[in-house]
Amino acid sequence: MRLSRRLASTTVAVALVLLVSYEAIPHARVHAAEKEPEELFGAACRIRVTGSHVTAYCHNPYPVTDRVSLHVECARWWDLDSDSSPVNAAPAQTVRLTGRCWKEVGSVWISHRRGS
Repeated sequence: MRLSRRLASTTVAVALVLLVSYEAIPHARVHAAEKEPEELFGAACRIRVTGSHVTAYCHNPYPVTDRVSLHVECARWWDLDSDSSPVNAAPAQTVRLTGRCWKEVGSVWISHRRGS
């Protein structure tokens, strides 16, 4: 009697594991051919920090305008961080952004937004 109870509980456990693992598998709801291609966006930016000066060059290879801004965070607590005004990087255009700190630069990044 004990063997059949163990066998029954083991069978139920295995069936549950198989059922749960099958439900966890992602199922495609849209065929790949029906999906709309995602529009490529975003300028490629190169950032150079020289002492306390920051220069960034952003080139937009895509057909959509990218509004880029340079953000500079200074290392010293008393040094003012800065954010540049957004600049339109039109298709196939390279723009130059500059910023600086009084002393050392802590971190630098570029933000992107779709232009009009």
